[in-house]
Amino acid sequence: MSDSPALPTVNREWHLVSRPVGWPKPEDFALVEAEVPTPGAGQVLVRNLFVSVDPYMRGRMSAAKSYADPYELGKPMLGGAVGEVVASNADGFAVGDHVLHFFGWREYAAMDAKNAVKVDPEAAPLSTYLGVLGMTGLTAYAGLLRVAALKEGDTVFVSGAAGAVGSQVGQIAKLKGAARVIGSAGSDEKVKLLVDEYGFDAAFNYKDGPVSEQLRTAAPDGIDVYFDNVGGDHLEAAVGSLNLNGRIAICGAISVYNNTEPAPGPKNLARLIQTRGRIEGFLVGDHYDLQPQFVQEVGPWVRSGELKYRETVVEGIGNNLEAFLGVLRGDNTGKMIVKL
Repeated sequence: MSDSPALPTVNREWHLVSRPVGWPKPEDFALVEAEVPTPGAGQVLVRNLFVSVDPYMRGRMSAAKSYADPYELGKPMLGGAVGEVVASNADGFAVGDHVLHFFGWREYAAMDAKNAVKVDPEAAPLSTYLGVLGMTGLTAYAGLLRVAALKEGDTVFVSGAAGAVGSQVGQIAKLKGAARVIGSAGSDEKVKLLVDEYGFDAAFNYKDGPVSEQLRTAAPDGIDVYFDNVGGDHLEAAVGSLNLNGRIAICGAISVYNNTEPAPGPKNLARLIQTRGRIEGFLVGDHYDLQPQFVQEVGPWVRSGELKYRETVVEGIGNNLEAFLGVLRGDNTGKMIVKL
């Protein structure tokens, strides 16, 4: 085994101790001290440098059957992370290598080498492999181009548009020839960011009035594509503005994640018959075959500055939970990252 001398012996890790009902509360979680694990045969030990917090994690805190297994009570939670190999028992991995993996919410993680992917800190900042060049970026790319089948000249509406996924959807749509891109966000500052920095043609604050009315004003000729990160009234508004053969890609529904009662569905789904519209939900995990194409196309856009991104960085493993709750509140602009 190759390793670094004098590794710490204490590892701090976040555990789920009770399943939240409604909004998660601090007492549902615990920051626990454990021993730094020793990597076994074929494993590496990684010191996490950046960890990701994402809306989908709320679903894993529930025991309900979903597309991902629930977090186990009393065990470290999982999530995307980028770190440095500090000990290796695996061929092909050396101390000092940087890797992307899924054992976040902790300072140190031991894992089978097959679960770690090398990343190059010279090609892009390490944090981008959790966002603009990572899972959130691929989510935007696959959802817009494959699921919603964006065509040149389309009018596109994106909800949660200042978030990590939404901000990329809008920019990729413009780079791919959309005629008009409209975004919704939850503050005037985010609305300004969408237009001034990300190049959206129009944006509105959904708190300023009914979404359906604001969308009709922003897109008087209707929309061809809706990329949904929010659900609720945004989805109903999009159905109401959908053009003939319009497409809706359902990525998330953050507005209802903490509801304790089922949210009412859109009341106007019959309009899909008139418009021959299509609604399709998707998971990024079904589209990893696009990863090489995604990196090849989006990487140069990021390096050239054609595709801009923001990160909200929170410092310290002790603030990991607060960062996650901040995502649910919409505190972040762009990708929420915890720097350890």
